[in-house]
Amino acid sequence: MTSRDHRLEELLPFIRSSRSFVLTTHVNPDGDGLGSELALAHWLADHGKEALIINTSPTPEMYRFLDPGGAIRTYDESRDAPALRAAEVIVVLDTNQPGRLDTMQEVVLRSPARKLCIDHHLDPEPFAEVYFLDEDATSTGELVYRLLHALSAEGISPRVAEALYCAIMTDTGSFRYPRTDPEIFRIAARLIERGADPVETYTRVYEQWSSGRMKLLGEMLAGLTLESGGRLAHVTVTREMLRRTGTREEDTDTFTVYPMSIAGVVAGILFLETDDGIKISFRSRGDIPINALAREFGGNGHKNAAGARLAEMDLSRVKQRVLAAAERYLTTQEVQ
Repeated sequence: MTSRDHRLEELLPFIRSSRSFVLTTHVNPDGDGLGSELALAHWLADHGKEALIINTSPTPEMYRFLDPGGAIRTYDESRDAPALRAAEVIVVLDTNQPGRLDTMQEVVLRSPARKLCIDHHLDPEPFAEVYFLDEDATSTGELVYRLLHALSAEGISPRVAEALYCAIMTDTGSFRYPRTDPEIFRIAARLIERGADPVETYTRVYEQWSSGRMKLLGEMLAGLTLESGGRLAHVTVTREMLRRTGTREEDTDTFTVYPMSIAGVVAGILFLETDDGIKISFRSRGDIPINALAREFGGNGHKNAAGARLAEMDLSRVKQRVLAAAERYLTTQEVQ
């Protein structure tokens, strides 16, 4: 066992001795959060335990193939708050900040349930009894794999393998982001041996777009702008663009890939206008700490991938402030 697994030993007794679990992840869940909680829920059910998945946000269309029976609940206070209060254990996955549970935050924090947190992001907040954290991991899915392998090396069923493969695939950008290493390929190979289908998973996530989503991408790219001598690229999706194409916020998933696909670009920003403010997605290459830029606007994330949400509604002002701040990070890198 490596030093980064030192909290894993503390987590194992909780899982083995407990019978009733509620699993949840962050608002607007992605493939890593959903795949991680589905994998853990399936494993718990396979081992005779009760496991509910309750999320603040609905499951995006592209990930519903992971949950064909519709087991994931979208939080309804009158129905689900009692379950959260009665649970023996609440497991929070793919976020270590309870604020990202949105409308579920208060009832989760007040529940007498023992709380576990499994995550690979920076800057954890103190709310759980036991944490299994590793900011060097590729994904929360990788951590759930380590947990389940430690609990029962032979206990990973095909549906568990499918969910974990999706979690890891999406959070590694199909195995091309910086933390991708030989070990994650070995884990992926084991999941394929256990029943994960890499072709079907990739197809369902990345090659089943609606015509509206494709039109939205076209509109966004038409407004792509380069700054800082071509080193910074930014794109914008407005509420009007979403309305016109019949799309939603979830349809912008993976859109940050496109600004970063331009030769010479080392930082990319997506501005998304929502009904309650502005969502900003940041990406960078190399030594540019884009998470530090995100923190300036109340967000956080990894060194090269981060995000923030602002309650402000003036898109032009937000863009002006963020782009001015981004320029400093590019200038700092040039000096170094």
